[in-house]
Amino acid sequence: MKQDYAAIKALLDDRVEKYNQPGFIPNDPVSIPHRFTKKQDIEISGFFASILAWGQRKTIINNCIKLMNLMDNAPHDFILNHQEQDLTRFLGFKHRTFNDTDLLYLLHFFRWYYSQHESLETAFTGVHNEIRYQKDRLEYFHDLVFSLEDAPHRTKKHISTPARKSACKRMNMYLRWMVRKDDRGVDFGIWEMMKPADLVCPCDVHVERVARKLGLITRKGMDWHTAEELTDHLRAFDPTDPVKYDYALFGLGVEENF
Repeated sequence: MKQDYAAIKALLDDRVEKYNQPGFIPNDPVSIPHRFTKKQDIEISGFFASILAWGQRKTIINNCIKLMNLMDNAPHDFILNHQEQDLTRFLGFKHRTFNDTDLLYLLHFFRWYYSQHESLETAFTGVHNEIRYQKDRLEYFHDLVFSLEDAPHRTKKHISTPARKSACKRMNMYLRWMVRKDDRGVDFGIWEMMKPADLVCPCDVHVERVARKLGLITRKGMDWHTAEELTDHLRAFDPTDPVKYDYALFGLGVEENF
């Protein structure tokens, strides 16, 4: 690493303490699932908040609030019990290149899925937790989402997968929300089969920039292997919860312009 190991760890530990706290929530897309208490509502709203998490954070949050309003602020109940005519309200919904075609298909997938399963976690792990590695879990989820015969090809670009060499920033962020467990109140920790030690760090441009300056990333470009390299370095700081350092790297990049 470019700088002293102990100094980097001390810096990152300090910033985790600073940013992993409730004040982080209001201006972040994680505020959307925090509007709910029901497990399935948290899963569904968190999923949409994560895949729409590109662009200005204010716009992301506003469009997610609009989407939750369209689902009567009860996404699980809406998905399971809506009538065909209820879907017309989503026509014209758009966030950057995500549009109503993508949204309507994902609502269709969730209705199919939640009519058979209690939690979205098994869409990553398999029903018996038989899929044990994050790379495989993300690939499994992607393939499951698009396993229905009417899946539009255009929607695939919104659900990343390591099979396309993606770093899967938004999906890894979603998994952080659902899996990480601590007493700080930001992440939910509502999933049990995946463990915080399994997670791979979300790598947005801010995290990548800071991580490169600290020598935590040496690979050129940003792909799945780069995200794994960063996470391996973070595991050296905390093997049980490496992705808590996402807060530190993001905060250093966005709030402090490190």
